[in-house]
This record gives sequence, C-alpha cells and structure tokens, in this order.
Amino acid sequence: WERIKQEGKMVVGLDDAFPPFGFRNDKNELVGFDIDLGEALAERLGIEIEWQPAEWSGIIMSLKTKKFDAIWSGMSVTEKRMEEVNFTTPYIGSAQVIILASDNNNIKGPKDLVGKVVGTQLGSTGEVACGKLEGLKELKTFDVFTEAINDLKTGRLNAVVIDDITARYYLQQQPNAFKILDDILSYEPMAIAVRKEDPTLLKVLNEEIANMIQDGTYKAISEQWFAEDMSQYLNK
Repeated sequence: WERIKQEGKMVVGLDDAFPPFGFRNDKNELVGFDIDLGEALAERLGIEIEWQPAEWSGIIMSLKTKKFDAIWSGMSVTEKRMEEVNFTTPYIGSAQVIILASDNNNIKGPKDLVGKVVGTQLGSTGEVACGKLEGLKELKTFDVFTEAINDLKTGRLNAVVIDDITARYYLQQQPNAFKILDDILSYEPMAIAVRKEDPTLLKVLNEEIANMIQDGTYKAISEQWFAEDMSQYLNK
C-alpha cells in the first residue's frame, strides 16, 4: 500500500469480458459495476487504477507474480483460492445457476443434465460447480463466458453454468433468448483478492469499501447496474 500510495496508482487485474462486472461496450470502453466501484474507491484514496485484462484461468498466478496489485473482477471466495490469496470482506453476493435457451423445456433441474453438453468458463467457480454434476455427456470450458453464451444460442450447448448476476445481465439484454433455472448450485460471495504478503493493502480496501457502503456511494453505483442496493444481500 505504501508503494501504491507513493506512485499514486494501483494496477488491478480483471476479466474484461465479464458483464456486468467488467466488460467492453460498443466503443471498446471498459465499463461495469466493478469498474465504477473501483474508480470511486480510487478517487477516495487519492490514487488511480490501471485496469489490466488477464486470462481468468491464470489470473491468480499473475497476481502472485506481481503483474498487478489486486484482482477485482467478480471473483468468488472459495477455500481453494483462500489458500493462495487473501480476500477482502465480500462486497457482493452471487450464486451459481443454470441457464438455458428459452425454448428448452426438457431441462427443469440439475438431474436433467445427464447426457447433456454443458459449458462454463475455464478456471471459474462455475467449472467447480459443474464438477459436481453427474452424468454429463461433455463439459466444455471457455476462456470467457461470452463464448459459452454464443454456443448456447447456436445450440452447441444444452446449458451454461454461470453466476446469477451475470445470468440476469444476459437475460436483461436478450429477454427472449434465455431462461434461468430456479436451482442454486452454490452460493458464493465475491471479493477483491490481494497477495498474502499485502495485509496493509487489504486493510485499506476493507475500510474504504465499508465506508462506501455506509455513506451511500455503493448504493448509488449498485442501483445504476442492478436497480437495487446489492449490499442488502451480503449478510443473508
């Protein structure tokens, strides 16, 4: 944190094809909930953020080898990841769900995925959730979720396992193309990841996120992206 403060810049790794957390708009500008939240936090701390896109499957290794200072990209907190990085207090909650093409009436729950082709993102907690599904014909993994969504639309996949926040975003963009099953495969709070050797940075991020939730900054940004204050779900 002392180095970041002195340089006035924090380098943050992210998946830049992960709406609504961080993605490119039609002008190739980086936008999203995490982007707005991160920029607001940086302004409060008197620093700038340099967003650095990275492949998700290797993003923790990139953090550990100091290619950036933190990962802020809708990252789910898991025990396995906690062995390698430290997480801030969760700033948003999510769950792994199954999405289908809207005209698919044959799959009503996880048990109906037996013999089916399912897609998810490589290295994501969606991949972990898929590992618990029995009898799949094939599990296809993709570098980014947008590729899995495209394959679902074209019929090359029967279903996609994805976090519910991103699923709702795709449903909002294309309401007639997809549907979300009610079954929740796992609940996963999301947080910012930092290296184990950076406890001061962790403390600073935790304090400022708490301040943003308390003073309404978080609420204003959340309502822009989700039409509600997502912090209300953090303690449920």
